[in-house]
Amino acid sequence: MKKTFEISGIDLTTLYGAGDQNILFLDKNLPIEINIRGNNIYCQGLKKDIDGFDQILQLMVDSIKKGNNLSTKDIDKLIALNFTSENSDISINNVVYYGKKGAIYPRTKGQQKLIETFQKNEIVLAAGPAGTGKTFLTVAYALSLLEKREIDKVIFCRPAVEAGENLGFLPGNLKEKIDPYLGPLYDSLNDLLPKNKIQNFLDNGIIEIIPLAYMRGRTINRAVMILDEAQNASNIQMKMFLTRLGVDSRAIVTGDISQIDLPSKNHSGLVDILHILKNIKGIGTVELDQTDIARHHLVKKIISAYSNSEKEKNK
Repeated sequence: MKKTFEISGIDLTTLYGAGDQNILFLDKNLPIEINIRGNNIYCQGLKKDIDGFDQILQLMVDSIKKGNNLSTKDIDKLIALNFTSENSDISINNVVYYGKKGAIYPRTKGQQKLIETFQKNEIVLAAGPAGTGKTFLTVAYALSLLEKREIDKVIFCRPAVEAGENLGFLPGNLKEKIDPYLGPLYDSLNDLLPKNKIQNFLDNGIIEIIPLAYMRGRTINRAVMILDEAQNASNIQMKMFLTRLGVDSRAIVTGDISQIDLPSKNHSGLVDILHILKNIKGIGTVELDQTDIARHHLVKKIISAYSNSEKEKNK
């Protein structure tokens, strides 16, 4: 099979790479023959392989339109996304967001269920152990809605449990007081967006990162509200957060019920709403487990060891 792709609307040098290195890399690493002439890319090979190249090319063009540069390392990730047997069930339709480090997509069945739940519900409750991608995929999904102009802003918040929501004793201004508690949210943003774009969003109120207590009294319209570390929110705080939801808004609540830092574990708002709200239409619940951990391979073993230790203590 032969197919020609005509490229328009982007800088060809950025797409092809210096000395056409991106195209040469694709030609070397894909099971098809690729040639370029001007703004046309000519391919020859099996239909399924050309379809795979088509998906990669679409993602490359999309990334360039967002102002990103492409390296052969980025392209190698896209090849793995579309051509390895490990990811044979992943396609361009599974990509949640294309960030500065490449395509963001679910890597486990649990993560895939999480994304599908985002797409079908206005409120999503996601619980699971550390490293299952709850926060990262949530942030990526929120940014994708922002990019598509389905929302006007994203609000990230966390309960500052260690400070009892009373941050006054900490030195510095408000940002300096709360940043230690909101660091993981900044980490996710830094993995997905260039620093100048993050700062622009923060300066213009398109992205807000605040303690949970600062949500009180507000009505949030056309936004995604994200409550992270929700296991450390009380019942009252959880109700307050969810009732901030305004017109055309969505709420995503994430947490790990094995890491509750509240004085009494019985008072975790996340534990309660997983049961109280589970049968309400429009509210989706996802519980991730150790099989969904996508961090260093030892993280899964550490969590498993702690889990087994707790079971032994409770015998």
